[in-house]
Amino acid sequence: MNISNSGHSVDIVEVTKTFANVTAVHKVSLNIRKGEFMTLLGPSGCGKTTLLNMVAGFETQTSGAIQIDGKDISDVPPYMRETGMVFQSYALFPHMNVFDNIAFGLRMRKLPAREIKAEVERALDMMKLSGMEGRRVRQLSGGQQQRIALARAIVIRPKVLLLDEPLSALDKNLRLQMQVELKELHQKTGLTTIFVTHDQGEALSLSDRVVVMSRGEVQQVSAPIELYTQPANGFVASFIGEINALPKARCQKSGQDFRFEVCPEISLNGRQPARQELKDGQMVHIFIRPEHIEIAGPRHNGANIVKGNVAAHIYQGTHTQTRVNVPGIGLVELRTKGAAAIDQAPLGSEIALSVPLDEAVILPA
Repeated sequence: MNISNSGHSVDIVEVTKTFANVTAVHKVSLNIRKGEFMTLLGPSGCGKTTLLNMVAGFETQTSGAIQIDGKDISDVPPYMRETGMVFQSYALFPHMNVFDNIAFGLRMRKLPAREIKAEVERALDMMKLSGMEGRRVRQLSGGQQQRIALARAIVIRPKVLLLDEPLSALDKNLRLQMQVELKELHQKTGLTTIFVTHDQGEALSLSDRVVVMSRGEVQQVSAPIELYTQPANGFVASFIGEINALPKARCQKSGQDFRFEVCPEISLNGRQPARQELKDGQMVHIFIRPEHIEIAGPRHNGANIVKGNVAAHIYQGTHTQTRVNVPGIGLVELRTKGAAAIDQAPLGSEIALSVPLDEAVILPA
């Protein structure tokens, strides 16, 4: 199968993988550019790890084609695919020291000892681990083990770096630190990278583009900002970040102005969405991020105001998540700075909310 891949490092074309009667990946096509950091994101069982394993050669696709630098690798064994892999469990050799773990792939390629030493030292320096060559794996912290696994993957100078949830075993603070280091590593090496995660924050902070998957199929491929602000469908809107999904609403159109009847008691005014051509009488789903909802004040002039009772405050230090039970809508969540909302609207009190639709996601039902 010939694929035009100008500027592409990896081409995945109509790839399907079935296990017995279960389809894990269904007709997925992706073009990954040279030097790009692309993330496969989705819930457990969506097919993202299976897809990564097919690129690595640990699984064979049922149909379709996978190319690296324009060459079909379907029949190429994993060790000849010029990919570097970091597993969720790191898969370090416990009986080897740090140097031997990193040098393993180079020795398999029968490089001269002097060249192996130079390459391992380069990888150790890049991963900020110089001086730890003689340590055993069991003497290393989780973050150090993760760096060793990365060093072992990049020391062979792969064409593609494959990362299967490498941060999932780390605690929160270390995970955030390693996100920064992964980004720095990518900038230093320029390696084409395919990263698998179920963590939306990791995907948004690390990626050039994100592939959202569900039930073996691609739902959207976008840059992080576009993914967050312009989700392609309800699944993506609900999966990426926190969002309020309002009950289905009916459009009442007047030129470019719309009134969305959420329930007999509540209607919200808005404009024609940038990417949707809505019709009068059409049913739609409206999604609104918590940071776009505010406690109503005089400056809101009564527009798009709904009332409810405070059900919960969740204080997070920099902000407070407030949940309000709005009759006809249900629980609505908003995010306000600091802790002011806790004193301003005690639990059980009535509160008025401004629900602007300027940045809402409005999709046909």
